[in-house]
Amino acid sequence: MRNNDGIIATGGSNVVASGVASGRNARVEIRSSGPTQVGDGRQRSPGEIRDLVALLIEELGRSDHPDRADLIETAQDAHEELARENPRMGKLRTLARALLSAVAGFTALVSLAEPIEEAIRGL
Repeated sequence: MRNNDGIIATGGSNVVASGVASGRNARVEIRSSGPTQVGDGRQRSPGEIRDLVALLIEELGRSDHPDRADLIETAQDAHEELARENPRMGKLRTLARALLSAVAGFTALVSLAEPIEEAIRGL
């Protein structure tokens, strides 16, 4: 048996980056030693991600999400962190995951939160 250092999939169904798992309790794990590229194939700068977060904040302000105020606060924290000279990556990843999971049922918000989370992973 060969070692698989690329995609490891177990259980139900899930999609992460370029990996797909299907079946009961699916799980996908992607391992990469290189930089992550999203969207148009280039790595986004903290300034570009900050612009995406600003759009998310605007969209949250117009949404009827029940946790809108808390999500705006979390997005503002990420916006401020991205403005730092040396953004704390752990904090950004935590904020991005929290935003993405909280907006899962709101299509317009997910379309903004997903590229933010992917871009932060690529920093």
